[in-house]
Amino acid sequence: MSPSPAPAPAAITPAPAAITPPPAAITPPPAAITRIDVQRLVKSYGATVALRGVDATFHAARLTLVEGANGSGKSTLLGILGTLIRPTAGRVEYAPIGADRALVRRHIGWLSHETLAYPDLTGRQNIELFAKLCGLDIAPEWARVADRFELGPFVDRPLRTCSRGQKQRIALARALVHEPSVVLLDEPTTGLDKSGVARLLSIVDREVARGAMVIVVSHEPELFRERSGGRVVLDRGRVKEKSD
Repeated sequence: MSPSPAPAPAAITPAPAAITPPPAAITPPPAAITRIDVQRLVKSYGATVALRGVDATFHAARLTLVEGANGSGKSTLLGILGTLIRPTAGRVEYAPIGADRALVRRHIGWLSHETLAYPDLTGRQNIELFAKLCGLDIAPEWARVADRFELGPFVDRPLRTCSRGQKQRIALARALVHEPSVVLLDEPTTGLDKSGVARLLSIVDREVARGAMVIVVSHEPELFRERSGGRVVLDRGRVKEKSD
C-alpha cells in the first residue's frame, strides 16, 4: 500500500505592514516677542534685596524707560529681562513664547555700557561672529550693518584700539545685526559725544518704528522721555511709578 501524500503546507498570510504615523508638524518659533509681563519679581543677593515684588508690562513697537537712583534695581531688572539673571521669586512671561529661556534669547539684542565683545578681535570679526552664531548669511548682513551704523576703517582694527564712540557703534551693530524683537539698552549713552548720542537716538527711533520692544536704563532719562511710550520708576527695588 502506497504511503499517503504529505499534506500541503498551509498558506502563510503576510502580516499587515505597520502603519507609520505622519511626523508631527513642526511649529516654527514665533517671529517676535510682542509683550513681556513681569509678575511679583524678587531678586536677592544674599542679604541684599535688589528687587522687591516688581510688576510691569513691556510692549512691542514702544520705548519703555526704566528710571531710578543708583542701587534702585534698574540693571538687575534689565538682566532678568535679558535672561542673564535668574530671579529669586516671581515670573517673567514673554508672549507668545512663554518662559523658554533658550528660545527667548534668540529674540534679544543687548547693549551694555560695557561692549561685551572680544577686545583682541576686530570690530568686524565681532559682528560677523555674532551673525554666524545667529545662523545669518554673513556677507549681506555685514553690508547692511556697516552702512547703517557708519562703520568706517576703524572696524578692521582690534576692538581694544578703538575709541569709546567707535566701540559703542560696533557693540550696537553686533546687538542689532539679527534684528531682535527685544532691544535692551543699559546706559547706552555712556562715553558718547553729542554726535554719538544723536546717532544712538536715531537708531532707537528706527528700532521702535520697525516694531521692536526697546527698554532703556539711563542716568540721562531726559534724552529718552519724549520718545518713551512707557515708564517704570524704581525706588530701592520697588515700583514707585509706572505707565505701561
